[in-house]
Amino acid sequence: MLHPLIYLSALSLLAGAAAQEIITDFSVLNISSCPFTFYGQEYEQIYVNISSEFFTICFNGFYNPETRQDCIVGPQLSAQRSVSFIIVSYSSYVDEYVHQKLPTIKTPLECYLILSWADFSDEFVSSVMYKPGTVVNSNTGTCLNCPLNTTCTVTGPTVIDFHGQVNSIQDRCAYSLLSDPSVPNFQVLANFQERRRKDVSFLDSVTLTVDGSGVLIHLEQGGVVKLDDSVMTLNSSAQLVHGVELSKNQSGVTANISLPNYTTLVFFDGYTAQITFKGPGEPSLVSGLCGNSSRSLSELRISNYSVSGCEVLYNDTADSTIDCTMETERCNLLKEAPFTACNSLVDPQPYITACTDTLCKYPAVDGLDCQFLEAYARACSLLNNNTMEDWWSTIDCSPPQAFCQDRICSAHEFCGDNTDGGTRCFCRALFADKYSSTGALGDPAVCSKNSASLDLVGCLLEDRNIDYSALHLKNQTCRGQMDELTHMVTFSFNSTNTCGAVVKANNSQIIYENTIMKQSSSSEVISRKNQVYIDFSCFYIQPDIKSVSFRIKDSSVIQNIKSGPWDYTLTMKSYTDAARRKAVDSSTEVLLDQRIWVEIKTDGLDGRVIAVVTDSCWATNEPSPNSTLRYDLIKNSCPNPADQTVRVQGNGLGTSNYFSFNMFQFSGHSGDVYLHCKVQLCVKQNNNCVPDCVIPLRSRRSARPPKYEHEAAALITMTWTN
Repeated sequence: MLHPLIYLSALSLLAGAAAQEIITDFSVLNISSCPFTFYGQEYEQIYVNISSEFFTICFNGFYNPETRQDCIVGPQLSAQRSVSFIIVSYSSYVDEYVHQKLPTIKTPLECYLILSWADFSDEFVSSVMYKPGTVVNSNTGTCLNCPLNTTCTVTGPTVIDFHGQVNSIQDRCAYSLLSDPSVPNFQVLANFQERRRKDVSFLDSVTLTVDGSGVLIHLEQGGVVKLDDSVMTLNSSAQLVHGVELSKNQSGVTANISLPNYTTLVFFDGYTAQITFKGPGEPSLVSGLCGNSSRSLSELRISNYSVSGCEVLYNDTADSTIDCTMETERCNLLKEAPFTACNSLVDPQPYITACTDTLCKYPAVDGLDCQFLEAYARACSLLNNNTMEDWWSTIDCSPPQAFCQDRICSAHEFCGDNTDGGTRCFCRALFADKYSSTGALGDPAVCSKNSASLDLVGCLLEDRNIDYSALHLKNQTCRGQMDELTHMVTFSFNSTNTCGAVVKANNSQIIYENTIMKQSSSSEVISRKNQVYIDFSCFYIQPDIKSVSFRIKDSSVIQNIKSGPWDYTLTMKSYTDAARRKAVDSSTEVLLDQRIWVEIKTDGLDGRVIAVVTDSCWATNEPSPNSTLRYDLIKNSCPNPADQTVRVQGNGLGTSNYFSFNMFQFSGHSGDVYLHCKVQLCVKQNNNCVPDCVIPLRSRRSARPPKYEHEAAALITMTWTN
């Protein structure tokens, strides 16, 4: 039973009270100055019982196991432990915290009661802590800053919080380990990932946020520390980074964070993180998996730092090689020497639970059979410097040191024990799963117009005992290149260097074939290494040249012109040759940039008297010659100087002339092209009808222009369609 105004903790805050109290094995404590109501019953006294078997706090009489009472029953207290209590007046911080965690309470908080016990052997215990039987005058002194020292351990998939409660993480998300509402930008996060099995997650890294700058400090495997994405160089001397003291030695990385009311020490050795809380604060008032355990795991999951889909759970085949009975016996070593020296300070049961739950499901590799024992030993060391010297030698473990120190694995890898006694990067189970079903060692070939490449996965090659540096394409000089960050090995060739690729043609396809193979010595008679032959190919469809082509709607355009005394026929006709013998008809395809000759010819005019002058020709994308979109071919009887493909011949010499240009289309328009030409009649007598296109346009305009019979001018249009 817990009332919101009752806190059980390792904190002692003694304030002035009205009367002298005696703390004995059986004590009745007067709380009339701060009574509380529980289920309609108001309590003004609490009954404390300290025995050799248990420690109890009751609200309606001393503890009697034979009767039903409202009691809190705690563990046995050692001879070095003592009990005290305090009634504290209103605190806005606690008031806010209580209403936040228990929203059903609507009334304001007037006071609260703290019951505490502590160990005299703890270096942080204040002198105001007393043993049972001691007479205490509460007016003789106060303890407003009685320090506390407690540790939260995160190892494997398990979080053992400040109060010894155990949480197990099943997914691969990021979770809040520690945060404080009074320090908005402070947070310690744990990132979980799978390793060799898809159904068991492990602590993979720790992330710290400490100020409002948005900078993240990542503590990763191998003793790697990153400031955002930049790897830092650390040693045993503390380096201050954004208010965090960072240091590194052979055992791991330590981050020391000083906050207004307490100090947090974060230690990470690559597999286990331990957060030590030191100061006058109260761990139950901080949030996260290490602090207040009343929140659900889903509430403490931090989506901003988690990958999409991390909450999806997977099943995996049970490992038949695991002997759960044997692993349980090993985990129970925490109740035997030399660990018994710490059992009174740190309860071994949460560590035993974490150990057995993990090792009965996951193989005892990568130092896992020693990991939980080492985490317990370090928790003891952090609390009272009890190192239980050489504990590892009695249980066949290595001396404590950071696992995979200075070995950097990629995001899809983790560091583990190799069969040769060293360590290497292994593929994570979910990543490897997409290749294992087909036995592939990498991704499909990537083909582009002039090159091909194939990526092999470095950790999959190592699983097969394949040395990537011994692999090559058919041309032995073409070897794979390993990416330092992803550990992917890339083999590639291109049209300049085919690396021995065989090129084949198959109907409309061009096929490039190559092979990744292992270099072997000509002197080798036998080999105990895997032989590697990975064929890959790329094929391309031989390109079809898709050209835009035009067809003329009518083989020729004929108009009859009658105006005053003038009566003649005007014809526009196009050809594909300069001799103008190959006329363009409706079945002729004309391609872009193909040269076209257009002849303008008249019938019914006397060539001795009259000359035909093509005054202008232009193209539009619409039938109307006045369309906004216009392109000039002939201007002022001369080729448009902006288009060097236009040539005009015979203009003004007789009753016909012609011009040529390279076929085009309007940019962004795939429709028809309409060619319009304006024709003038020029009387030869006393008149030069031939345009002088050599004279610059400005001078040409100032020169005397030819005299045209304007009433006989004609406009003719030819349509090209595509």
